[in-house]
Amino acid sequence: MVVHLEAPAQPLAQPRYDVGGVLLDRPFRIRRLGHFGVNVDRMDEAKHFYCDLLGFMVSDELNFGPRLSPEQRSLIGNNPTAGYFTRYGTDHHAFVLFPKTALQVMRPEEPKQITLNQITWQVGSLAEVVNGSQFFEERGIRVRRSGRDTPGSNWHTYPYDPDGHINELYYGIEQIGWNGYSKPRAMYNRGFGERPPLPQIAEFDEVQSAIADGIDLESGLRYIEDNPRTFEVDGILLARPFKIVRIGPVRLFVEDVQRSKAFYQAIMGFMESSTIVYNGHECVFLRANTENHSLGLYPLALRKELGLSEHTTLMSFGVQLANYRQLREAATFLRDRGVTLRTLPAELSPGIDYSVLAIDPEGHAVQLYYYMQQHGFGPPVSADNAQRIEDWPATVEARPDTFGGEPYLGPWG
Repeated sequence: MVVHLEAPAQPLAQPRYDVGGVLLDRPFRIRRLGHFGVNVDRMDEAKHFYCDLLGFMVSDELNFGPRLSPEQRSLIGNNPTAGYFTRYGTDHHAFVLFPKTALQVMRPEEPKQITLNQITWQVGSLAEVVNGSQFFEERGIRVRRSGRDTPGSNWHTYPYDPDGHINELYYGIEQIGWNGYSKPRAMYNRGFGERPPLPQIAEFDEVQSAIADGIDLESGLRYIEDNPRTFEVDGILLARPFKIVRIGPVRLFVEDVQRSKAFYQAIMGFMESSTIVYNGHECVFLRANTENHSLGLYPLALRKELGLSEHTTLMSFGVQLANYRQLREAATFLRDRGVTLRTLPAELSPGIDYSVLAIDPEGHAVQLYYYMQQHGFGPPVSADNAQRIEDWPATVEARPDTFGGEPYLGPWG
């Protein structure tokens, strides 16, 4: 039996923090999922899956090899030490592939079943990142580190959730423009390994300094796709018959759903959209903005029952495509290229009507969909998409919020 429990509005605590002139319950406000990533050992196969097939573009590479001791290198064996930052739009990275065994050797204290490397949430300012870091520490939340990393140049802080999943708050990120070049490594001179003092100089002044120093701004990485652009996709020739326009939701298997819910609501500031009970398992859906949910929490006991990979606590990572036709054609495209496709009971994805899971080379599930119900448009919708994908209708009726929510900015290719 499935029971939908629409969450009542959360009572506001006494406002204590001035966030841009607005009084909030915490010194930051999450706006959206910014980027996400998984750790893998079959790096070449994973890169083919996420880049050649799904369409993420490499923006930079990162080799952890120089950080390893000789003893650590011996434990890694022939497994890779380098990973990739990838994007679908102008953000420097929206999806990251990092080397699993190398990171497990470097961080032996972290649970091996956590193969997602981070869940990254965008806030509105550098002050929100810095004040958020202090907020976490004052409440005893474990923080891996704070500062600013390159590649990507995003200021951030990394709190852990109760299961050990690494969240990240960040402000802004390097933008890759029309010419496709990422920031050159010669501009990596303003990284920070700890919470930075405020204020900091603007990105504009960093670029001006690089120009004054004679740095070639086009000496960074520029991704060139080898796949021919032969698919006519709503008027544009692309290398595949679909375009990613948004990422999320992230769906996690957790030890204690109520404990995780308390963390993501009370500490991170998410709002509950709904709760369902599926086969006796309580599942909670939380949102950061107007989307039905940006985070799903499922009990770990449900993982085996659904037949999903038991090597990871990631239930799925969501990828939104531009429209319904592209979703149907993406399923055919991926299946024809040997990708395993799965469907799950639709009630496990409230707010999404048609979706399919594409399984990556190491068993991670990527949820492809085209529509996410926006908050305020009635009870959660779903469709009986556990049927064969071939039985999906050729067209579907528009809903009041079809194509609603965050738009994709810029050209598709």
